[in-house]
Amino acid sequence: SIFDSSSSVPSTMSESSTINVPSTYGYVILTCVVAPAVTSIIMGGVVMKARKAMNVPYPNLYATPGHHDKADAFNRVQRGHQSLFESISDFRSMALIGGLKHPLVCSASGLLFSVGYYFFQKGYADTNLEVATARYKKGGQIKWLGFFGVLGSCISAAGSVGGWW
Repeated sequence: SIFDSSSSVPSTMSESSTINVPSTYGYVILTCVVAPAVTSIIMGGVVMKARKAMNVPYPNLYATPGHHDKADAFNRVQRGHQSLFESISDFRSMALIGGLKHPLVCSASGLLFSVGYYFFQKGYADTNLEVATARYKKGGQIKWLGFFGVLGSCISAAGSVGGWW
């Protein structure tokens, strides 16, 4: 088990647990914390390039249709990046917890999540594709394999902590 309970102290006073960090946990940190950060930086660069090319200055987060000539094209690039921020904190939290029990599953999931989000933005930004499905036309759906991999790992770790299995 990843959690060892110490019951040498009477339960009326206190109870403690020790978390055993697996030797492969460094991979979880690299693939589930560092890799998504690097992916976000790369995706942000794509947004910056589009911002300059499509003349969408700061402080505008998105382009305004009717005001910016290529508003829809820019907004697709920006939306692809912004979407990452909607799930990255949940992903990281679940990965860091689930990785204590399933470090290699979480590490593989971290790579799928990061690469999937890059492809998600790439698809979303392609104005030759229908906007409703573009984000999944170039491989963006693999981000969900990563997300659900850490979700399952986190649930499994919760079961270990709770003594349910």
